Amino acid sequence: MQNLIFLAQAVPDGRVFGLDSQTLIQIGIQLLNAILLAAALGYLLYNPVKEFMQKRTDRIQKQMDDAEAAKARAEELIAEYKQKLSEIDREREEIFEAARLRAAEERKAIIAEAKQEALEQKQRVSESIAAQKERLKEEARLYIIEAASLMAEKYIAQTIDDQIQDKLFAEALAQLEEAQWLH
Repeated sequence: MQNLIFLAQAVPDGRVFGLDSQTLIQIGIQLLNAILLAAALGYLLYNPVKEFMQKRTDRIQKQMDDAEAAKARAEELIAEYKQKLSEIDREREEIFEAARLRAAEERKAIIAEAKQEALEQKQRVSESIAAQKERLKEEARLYIIEAASLMAEKYIAQTIDDQIQDKLFAEALAQLEEAQWLH
């Protein structure tokens, strides 16, 4: 309250606000001080803050560029990976197809070889059977001849007397002498 009284005494009588030259000079000095203070603070604070913000902006922009480059590289790698996968699938199909063809050829070769072996074995068996038949025919012929000889000998022994036997022996001996012997 005392301050109000003091301020009221400083103002000339009849005026609430004194707008004299002293007040104008003080307002001018305060404005000049404010401008100088703003310029000094702007020079001292604004430029470093501006540089700091510019560096921060540049750093953020660099990170964004790096992220974009990494994203582009990742997309390239994904495309390359997909291409390699498709190439691997294609190669797998080619390998399977080649294996199927090779297996089919081997199967045909094995079947042809088995057929050939079967034919050879069949031929050997046929030859063996034919040889056995021939051997059995020869053995049967020999047995029949032997049996016929025995039967003829018994028959002749019973029916032929000594005189007829000597005559037949002489005739057989004469025929043997006339025949040529082959060596």
